[in-house]
Amino acid sequence: MLRSLLLYLSEREAPKNLLLGSSWGRRLAARFIAGEELGDAVGSVRRLSAEGFAVTLDYLGESVHEAQQAEEACQVYLSILDRVVAEGIQSHISIKLTQLGLAIDEDLTRRHVEAICRRAADYRNFVRIDMESSAYTDATLRVFRAVNAPRDVLGIVIQSYLYRSEKNVEALLETGARIRLCKGAYKELLQVAFPRKADVDRNFVRLMEKMLLSGHYHAIATHDPRMIAATQAFARAHGMGTDGFEFQMLYGIRRQLQRELLRQGYRVRVYVPFGRQWYAYFMRRLAERPANLLFLLRNLLRG
Repeated sequence: MLRSLLLYLSEREAPKNLLLGSSWGRRLAARFIAGEELGDAVGSVRRLSAEGFAVTLDYLGESVHEAQQAEEACQVYLSILDRVVAEGIQSHISIKLTQLGLAIDEDLTRRHVEAICRRAADYRNFVRIDMESSAYTDATLRVFRAVNAPRDVLGIVIQSYLYRSEKNVEALLETGARIRLCKGAYKELLQVAFPRKADVDRNFVRLMEKMLLSGHYHAIATHDPRMIAATQAFARAHGMGTDGFEFQMLYGIRRQLQRELLRQGYRVRVYVPFGRQWYAYFMRRLAERPANLLFLLRNLLRG
């Protein structure tokens, strides 16, 4: 019930304006958000890299409805790629297509993604298209297929809580796509998504196995120890080394687990979000594990 409430609130304007406009709201979000400016995120990238982690930067924002806003977001992503090179740091980037105009026009979005991928290719960097709610799954896949970018430049995310994901994974693997597998964090209808966590987990394992057997380099994105253990066991059983795939985890979540995987020799990439439009992302992180809300409130009161 609390998860549903938090997902509902993630789409409401009143609590969004309350949190974004308050210093205590920013203090709460700081656990999961690297900062509101790119410079803050660059500092986080340096610290994580020094520990041995790989990183992907994410400029927060989604669901724009004006072409000018989409163009501005595209320019920010291009500047992030430039800044990564200028700072001498290593970081991929993740992009959300609704931030680049998907709710306005697919062709506009495709042009923005192609511009970002051209810049990334110039720098030998990598771009990952995040998957958003199921309302945008078909359009996201169409844009991904339409963009003229090599598979070592552009990848995509698939969510295990959707019924359709197995067919999507199979089709993507045939094209050599590099996939980031996650469970999914949006509120979905029973008609499109598994309502029970056990079913989501079973599908996650099934898709993970298909991906690892494909021979391509994929990302297994989870903080669930059981999903991690299942991935490790499957990789060992099929003679795969620790460098044939990577685990991906979110900034500020299960940090000791991240370090333990790194200590075991696995590649671990941390997803580092930044920006002023952090509200929806922050609320989805709380919804994924509502106990985080009590943890954050206790720390806020101590402060």
